[in-house]
Amino acid sequence: MTLDLASRIHSVLALSPESPALEYHNHWYSWGEMKTLMDAIEEQLAQAQLAEGAPVGILLRNRPAQLCALLQVLASRRCVVTLNPFQSPEKIAKDLAVVELGALIADEQDWSATALRAAAEAKGCLGISVASQRTMSATKLLATSPNIASPTLQTQTAILMLSSGTTGPAKRIALPYSRLEASLLDAAHYEAGKATHGLALKTSPAMLTTPLVHIGGMYFAVAAVVAARPIVMLEKFTVSDWHRAVAAYRPKMLSLPPAAIRMILDAEVPKDDISSLLAIRTGSAPLDPELQIEFEERYGIPLLDAYGATEFAGAVAGWSLEDHRKYATTKRGAVGRAQPGCEIRVVDVQSGTCLGINAVGLLEVRAMQVDGSQWVRTTDLAEIDDDGFIFIRGRFDSAIIRGGFKVLPRDVEQVLREYPSIRDICIVGLPDPRLGEVPVAAVELSAGTTVDESALNAFARERLVAYQVPVRWMVVDALPRTPSLKVSQHEVRQLFLAATQPQPSV
Repeated sequence: MTLDLASRIHSVLALSPESPALEYHNHWYSWGEMKTLMDAIEEQLAQAQLAEGAPVGILLRNRPAQLCALLQVLASRRCVVTLNPFQSPEKIAKDLAVVELGALIADEQDWSATALRAAAEAKGCLGISVASQRTMSATKLLATSPNIASPTLQTQTAILMLSSGTTGPAKRIALPYSRLEASLLDAAHYEAGKATHGLALKTSPAMLTTPLVHIGGMYFAVAAVVAARPIVMLEKFTVSDWHRAVAAYRPKMLSLPPAAIRMILDAEVPKDDISSLLAIRTGSAPLDPELQIEFEERYGIPLLDAYGATEFAGAVAGWSLEDHRKYATTKRGAVGRAQPGCEIRVVDVQSGTCLGINAVGLLEVRAMQVDGSQWVRTTDLAEIDDDGFIFIRGRFDSAIIRGGFKVLPRDVEQVLREYPSIRDICIVGLPDPRLGEVPVAAVELSAGTTVDESALNAFARERLVAYQVPVRWMVVDALPRTPSLKVSQHEVRQLFLAATQPQPSV
């Protein structure tokens, strides 16, 4: 069975046009208002003769109009080209110069940037300005240029997706409609039964707390619409906005990255205000077992970790509530088990030979949402136990080879987080002329604390093998993070590299 995404979106919009669909800054938009904006966007795309498969760039801020634009491009089976609004206008302009676009949809705020508008004009694409005021709107700013060659149609591609850029510069990954629809099918079955049979609007809202421009946020938002569930949109995660929304709308399930969970704990959000939550799904970054214990003991809300990647258009493994009840204490640190329809194994890094239980190797996935006929190799190192629980041991492409010895940053970080004043830490590798690479550590301290480097070294040497001990330490006010609150290893590495550059003479 397959999910026809276009038909599903149209069916949901027609269920109850007057009912609330999107909440943003304390204002609700109806399903009918969403459809009105989507129709306006479709009219402009059609007038520009942008057919099925035409690449349409969307600067994806977490705002209602941008979500409507995303849904319309998907419902018309054009190709979404994601553009990151968290970059500077100049960086976005450079991105525009190297991608094929038939149209660019951006917020009125973004169109005010000279660099962005100039890049779109040079591209010769249709330009649509959207706004999320009390009434959503879509206005044509730039007409297509007849002198510009038509972009290549991407008839099978739903999304040309930017990766999060955690370990290096972001890259684009093509997600076919078949993969996205297969990934969303499980969510549709869970929420509303098979296909559109019995489809009805839900009363408990979903909450979008992660960026639409990343696969986690995009998948979550589209899955909510497919399930006919209203959405409370946070433009950017803050504890105060999240607390307000949960207390007001009493959702039962939502997703948060581990960094946001730590922020909620630190803010001491009252337990009763979030008691509606049956569980919180988490992922996108390692969930520290100590953080999980502290949160669950304080709030009594299970944290259900998950594993996925942009290439899979969603999660392929995770915890269920039943598994949490049975194994929460004995399998802590796992990202769960393979989801139905997914197979996961680990293989030897060098030979590709399939490894047995409790052996560390490269993680491979075989699933219908990718290609059920072959195994897809990831860059993650993992271990699978005899109950099928998956433990991520780090990234192969993040492994630091120090004089022939392999250092896995995640293992080192887990040990060093036990130091009393360390709030968070990031280990990266730097080039070394003698050893090839050496580990260095950027440290974020708990409020009101200090740290002595000699004491840190002593702590590390007591608990780590000598080659795992960082050769340099850097205390930062806050670790650099991606918009989805993952620590950016790429930016941490740049901090160290910048600190080693010779300073200009004066």
